[in-house]
Amino acid sequence: MHVQHGARRPGAAHVTLLTEGTYPHSHGGVSVWCDQLVQGMPDLDFDVIAVTGTGREPVVWELPGHVHGVLSVPMWGAPPEGRPPRGRALARLADAYERFLTALLDPGAEDRFPAALYALAQAAAEGTLSAFLRGDRAVSLLAGVWNRPGLPVREARPTLHDAVTATTLLEHALRPLAAPPPRHGVAHAVSGGVAVLPGLAGLERHQVPLLLTEHGVYLRERYLGYRTAPYRWPVKAVVLGFFRLLAEESYRRAALITPGNRYNRLWEEQGGADPRSIRTVYNGVDPAAFPPAGPEPETPTLSWAGRVDPIKDLETLIRAFALVRKEIPEARLRLFGGTPRGGEAYRTRCEALAADLGHADAVAFEGRVEDIKDAYAAGNVVMLSSISEGFPFTLIEAMSCGRATVSTDVGGVREAVGDTGLVVPPRDPDRMAAAALQLLGDAGRRRAMGEAARLRVIEQFTLRQTIDTFRSIYLELPYHARPLPEPVARGQRPRAAAGSLAG
Repeated sequence: MHVQHGARRPGAAHVTLLTEGTYPHSHGGVSVWCDQLVQGMPDLDFDVIAVTGTGREPVVWELPGHVHGVLSVPMWGAPPEGRPPRGRALARLADAYERFLTALLDPGAEDRFPAALYALAQAAAEGTLSAFLRGDRAVSLLAGVWNRPGLPVREARPTLHDAVTATTLLEHALRPLAAPPPRHGVAHAVSGGVAVLPGLAGLERHQVPLLLTEHGVYLRERYLGYRTAPYRWPVKAVVLGFFRLLAEESYRRAALITPGNRYNRLWEEQGGADPRSIRTVYNGVDPAAFPPAGPEPETPTLSWAGRVDPIKDLETLIRAFALVRKEIPEARLRLFGGTPRGGEAYRTRCEALAADLGHADAVAFEGRVEDIKDAYAAGNVVMLSSISEGFPFTLIEAMSCGRATVSTDVGGVREAVGDTGLVVPPRDPDRMAAAALQLLGDAGRRRAMGEAARLRVIEQFTLRQTIDTFRSIYLELPYHARPLPEPVARGQRPRAAAGSLAG
């Protein structure tokens, strides 16, 4: 689905946002971040290539006139239009795909991945890749590759069913290669993974510089998700091999990587990113839009805001709340946020857990709230229980509202909170409950922490800082072959570098 919106302006700088499951088709932290960037730069032109579920998802954000087009690239549903290759084209594609699979499964052949990927991208542009991957030839190639002597995956005795399953998953994952890639300006991927594929194609074909911002660590989240996925190990080896090598290629080719926290930076460096190409840019909020929340509720209440998703680990939060309620029987837990399509079973599991623990009467799933500030105001303490995060919006929004917080020590949480909230290990209901009880039992400490948290946001994490930083990147990146330098800390002399922006 391609939504055309607004007329292009001659001479305006151009940005193509590359998203997956977020802006402009859903709400949530990354979507908020994208909307803030777009709304904050009305003098720039934007397009969006959005990887979605089925392609039927509605646009849920009101797009300003300088967002000119939204191309929806469905991962599921009907495959892209195209035809199977024949003759020499079939032979070339089969050879490229065999090299691609070999790179995924043979540690000694990983250097074949980039060339093979771009050969597949060319086939996708010609309309032959998806049809090829839905045919028997692709399945037989995988069956042949992973049964080669010496490959670790062979020891798991992969079956024909495994080959069909893995090939199907790869066909869906590679669909974004069929999207028309960016041809000018800057391509800004706002997550790693499949959203980057059109950007890599645009870089390869049209030399459009690629900017990569990871809010969470995409590869780590795939590892976490596939840990419990209902696939045999040979299937997981193929799919996770693809995501790992795609991450490494994205880090290697990006002109600039802008993680939202130092934790992400460590993953990116470990994945092969040149430290000189990385610049940390924190998420920001408008303190005027998130003013102090006002009086606390009279009933001791823990509140949480986000999407109902396993990565948010609401089960640990519910277990912690059960321990809190042993000490404070009148306590309440209020959970604000929608359930993504496909996440209904997880919400049911969480509701069943609350009932099994005997606290269904005190745990409320409130659904999506019209004004997110109401979710923060609803609690004496705002909780964050995730097992993976980048630099979470809900946390800095709650801090801006002057609420004390208890958060898990993941991603950039500790960088965000500093000493203005309590940070506990993930998946540890005992420690989470103990921290919540500390704050619920000390109104003075809650008030002091909330005031300090708002001041920290005003000093370090404002939306204006974020927008100004990305504006300068968008305007300068197309004209500089080398990465933008890190900002110079006070008291340090900048180092001049030929071709850099330091001079």
